[in-house]
This record gives sequence, structure tokens and C-alpha cells, in this order.
Amino acid sequence: SSKSGMSNPQPTAGLAQLALQPPPNPCHHGGSSAPAVITSYFSRTDRLQYRKYEYGAFTGSLKSLRDYSEQLKDMVAFYLGCSFNFEKVLQAAGIPVRNIEQKCSVSMYKTAVPCYSVSTFCCNLVVTMRPIPECKLEAAVLATSELKATHGAPIHMGNPGLLGIQDLSKPDYGDPVHLHPGDIPVFWASSVTGIEAVINCRSPLAFTHSLDCTFVTDLKNDRFTLGSSREVPQVHCISQDPLHFSMASAEAAKKIKTLESLIGIDPGNRGIVHLLRPGELLKACLSLSHSRSVLVTTGFPTHFNYEPPEENDGPPGALAIAAMLQALEKDVAIVTDQRAMDLNKKIIEEAVQIGILKKPVPLLSYQRESADSALTFLCENGNPRRPRFDHLIAIERAGMAADGNYYNARKVNIKHLVDPIDELFLAAQTIPGITTTGVGDGGNELGMGKLKDAVKKHIKNGDVIACDVAADFAVVAGKGFVELPGMTIFECLQNSQRLLKQQTVYEEKLLKALVQLGVRSGVSASLEMEVDALPFYNTHSPMIEKLLQEVQH
Repeated sequence: SSKSGMSNPQPTAGLAQLALQPPPNPCHHGGSSAPAVITSYFSRTDRLQYRKYEYGAFTGSLKSLRDYSEQLKDMVAFYLGCSFNFEKVLQAAGIPVRNIEQKCSVSMYKTAVPCYSVSTFCCNLVVTMRPIPECKLEAAVLATSELKATHGAPIHMGNPGLLGIQDLSKPDYGDPVHLHPGDIPVFWASSVTGIEAVINCRSPLAFTHSLDCTFVTDLKNDRFTLGSSREVPQVHCISQDPLHFSMASAEAAKKIKTLESLIGIDPGNRGIVHLLRPGELLKACLSLSHSRSVLVTTGFPTHFNYEPPEENDGPPGALAIAAMLQALEKDVAIVTDQRAMDLNKKIIEEAVQIGILKKPVPLLSYQRESADSALTFLCENGNPRRPRFDHLIAIERAGMAADGNYYNARKVNIKHLVDPIDELFLAAQTIPGITTTGVGDGGNELGMGKLKDAVKKHIKNGDVIACDVAADFAVVAGKGFVELPGMTIFECLQNSQRLLKQQTVYEEKLLKALVQLGVRSGVSASLEMEVDALPFYNTHSPMIEKLLQEVQH
């Protein structure tokens, strides 16, 4: 590899499986050719030991396949890349390879992650695990990401439980490899997955290699590198409990940083520049990209003398996020106050009719009936090991202050209009695997408790109104632009270009629908095309266009 400094690339190792009666079209790679039929003699004798499977059951080990010459005429050999190839690359980059140090085979584990099925081939992913010092994670990703044919970059870094692996000391294949202090378990896709596919397809007859008896080719690793890539990977920690690292290219991280600075513009001059924490939007995006099921909440009933009392800067962001999640085929639901269920149902119906949402989003409410209500709501049968959601997002949602009340920016207590949805965010702090994001512009929104010291110091009335409930990630958006982080996250996750191009139209139509439903501007209580007293056409629309230009640049 050119980036590892290796002057003598190592020969490429591979694993081989042979299966009888393969599906008629086993390759679905967007135009790539099907595997070649291997008829040469070496496929029968090139390894020290083979394993024989009949209808998915292991029926014995063999030192040669010569006795199966007739059967082999109707069989196809698949040679799969092996992660052993990049171990020399890691060493050349100054990264310790613990299984080599400990003179044992690498650990391999069956995961709970399903592979894409093709015909009768279906199974869960098998991974190899190598302990990597935390300070070397980025170097390990960089060294291996170029070797696409030998599995490339890791698929997971951190807590093995997120892959369904319960005990690292008990690998399904290979030997246990011990972690040193400061090591992070890092997992790469393993070609032993091929063995699981052979077993699960229950072919009448199949042969695979025995572990560590791999086929070594005369092909060099450098033949399979991509050369210098623009997408230089960066590693970011997105969760401490459970420990979880994620990756983003340097280019993507830079773009998201630019977007974060744009949404942090403060046209209302509220002093939110003091609340900004660089990097929060990137971590929120990365965490969302790993999520399967997301719960979104919004609603700030600041206009207590009107019906409905909600202001209009939360719903657009909530629906933009919901649209992004739908497009990424993730599960998404919205939770709101019981008294606002009818209003939010109408807003969702409008969003579907406008074209923002592909289909209606499930609408939920939460009430505290017992000490375990939040746990029961978030987890199946109240079991913290089985959460229904793995990410919670609050966008412009009234947040509980330190005294247990809820305040608008003018220090008016609106607790009588707010259901205790904060309890879900508090409970999430005790449930491994659930992360949270809060989006706001004044510090009194749910999730902004992470910034409460700065809110108390720099925001008017902050000593009273500051939200006391923290989210894992606190995304600060300029006054009047609170709906935009939803669109920004939407774009950062590379969603549909069709939705991107029509975002300004969607925002305009939705704001008109909110006006018709009696949802008012936050500062002025006006039923006009404005948010927080800032006109849509002179302020919001140009900002949306600027964000779109930055994303599409």
C-alpha cells in the first residue's frame, strides 16, 4: 500500500468455498461479471485441509478433493479476500496486531447483522476483531480503507454488543485475542461469512477451506489498492456508553462544519454565539446514520393566551428530519403533548399532501403514570436491553428548568401546557444504545441542558429559563432558523436530490399550512409568513438557498 510505506507488498491470501448447484444468477453487483468457474487441478489440492458440508451439516474434514472429481465438474469455486492481507499493512503503519503478538489466530464472531440475501444464499455477517489502541484508530482506518478487495475499512469500532456479540472471550471461530489497556475492539467483515452462507443455503454438497488453511495467490496487495483517495477518513467518538466510534471523510466533515456555522447565524441577536459547540452537528449526523428507529419531539406552547398555543419554528424541522429518516428507510415516530395531538395530526396530513413525507408518521403521546413509565415507553416490556428507539431528537421543544417548571423566553411558566416528555430523555441516559439530540435557539429547549452554564451567563433570563435536561448532542440554530438543522442533517446524510431541490418550496408551503392552522410566530404571535418575527421571504428563504448551495457545491 502506498500509504503504509510498504516497499514489498505481500501476496494476497484468500479463502475458497465450492458449492454444488449454485443459484442461476449469483452475482448482483450492478454490471460486474459472475465468478469464473474454477476447473484447474489446484482447487482440489491446494490447501492442507478442507471441510465437507452436506445439506448444511458439517460431515468431515478432508486433505484432498481428488476423490470428488466428478462432482467438482458441476461446482463453482469462490475465492474471497481475507483480512489477513492487511495485517502487514497495519504493522507497517506502526499499529500493533495483537493476534500476531500473542501468536494465535484472529478472533472471529457471528453477528446479529444480516447480509443482503441473494437467492438461497442468506446469513448474518461474520467479523474479525483486532484490538487497536484508541490513538491509532484513525491510522488503522486509513491503512485498511484502501484495500477494498481485502475488506477495506472496519465496519464497527467499539462495544461489541452493538453487533450482537455478547462475549469477546468466546469467539465463534479462531482464538480469543486479549485487549491491552487503552485498546478498542475493531471489527472487519470476514470472508468466513461465506462459510455461513454455504451452511445456510443447505446445498446437497459443498466444500470450504478449514480455518487458517487459506489459499495464497501470486497477486500483490498493491494491485487491489485504490491509490490516493479524496475521501480521507476521520474517526469520531459518538458514544461513551456503549463505546462507539464512527467514520466520516474529511471532505464530508468539513462540509458539515460549514453548515453548522451557517445555521449558527443569529439574526435575532440573542447571543447564541456563546452557546455554539463546534462538532455537535457532525456527531449528531453520524449517530443518526447508525440508528434504525428514531423518536422525534417538538412543540413550544409559548402563546398561552391563544389556541393553539404553539409557535411555528419547531414543526418544519421535525418534519424535515422525519422525511430524511423515511427516505433512508429508517423507522420514525413523533411524540407530542396529548392536548396537541389533533393539531399535529393535521400538520402531518398536510406534510404528506405537500410531498414532504412519503407517508404519515406515527403520532404518540406520553404521560407519567408510574416511576417506570418512561422505561416502559422506550423499551419493549420495559426491558432496557430491548429499546424501541435508538435515537431521540428534540427540536424546539419546551424543556424543563432546574425548578421543574417550563418557561418561555419571557420567564412565563407554561408548565400546564407541557407533557413531561423530558422524562424520556432522562431515561435514555440510563439505557445503553439510545442517544439523544437537542436542537434549539434560546437555551430553554429540551436537550439544551448540556449548555446550561453558558445559557445562564449569556442569554436574557437564562438563570431562570435554562433547560436542565441535557442531550448527548446539542445543536444550536440561529433565531428563526430552528427548522433548518432538520434540513441540514437531511442533506449531510446524502438524501434524495429531488427533496433537496424542492426544500424551499416545501418550507414555504408548510409555513402557509401552519398559518392556516393558527400556529403563530414565536416572538410576535403574528399569523403571517414569518418565524420569530423574521419574514420568510427576506430571511428564511435566502438562508435555505445558501444551505442548499453549500451542500450541492
